[in-house]
Amino acid sequence: SSLIADCKSGVSGAGRKAELGMLFTEAGDNFKAYGVAGHRHHPETVAQLQNMTAQPVKLLFTPHLTPMIRGMHSTLYAKLNAKGQALDAQGLQNVFETAYQYEPFVDVMPAGSMPDTRSTRASNMLRMAVHRPQGGDTVVVLVVQDNLMKGAAGQAVQCMNLMFNLAETAGLQHIAVLP
Repeated sequence: SSLIADCKSGVSGAGRKAELGMLFTEAGDNFKAYGVAGHRHHPETVAQLQNMTAQPVKLLFTPHLTPMIRGMHSTLYAKLNAKGQALDAQGLQNVFETAYQYEPFVDVMPAGSMPDTRSTRASNMLRMAVHRPQGGDTVVVLVVQDNLMKGAAGQAVQCMNLMFNLAETAGLQHIAVLP
């Protein structure tokens, strides 16, 4: 019921508007939070999470601007319920591997992995790694993606493919990079 999303995005995540603080030259050698009081994606994120549970969802979402052009790295924290606490680290890993086993653009990495944004550059792939630090009651999920593909254009094409009964992967396995 209480979730924390600590998310970092490259400057292209701010869109194409020319805003001084979002220019790559201004973001270089800097790292900062923004939208702490409220972010435009917070309501839709909570709404989608709410579809998965009858309990009220409380999400603390803090986005950060990081000095790279494209890419997102999210560190997600959640307290495990009694069922989750009964699982050991491998059991928790198995839950994620099973949940995403048929998703062509989701890679649940091996236990102990640390995904990096470079590994998803210019792809529609989302990589995640599941951790349970010190065997405690918190699960930490590390997620990386290319915000211009999986976070935007690629996701739109993937949804269109599904809507029109095309192969989900159609047009999404070619690498095209700009910027």
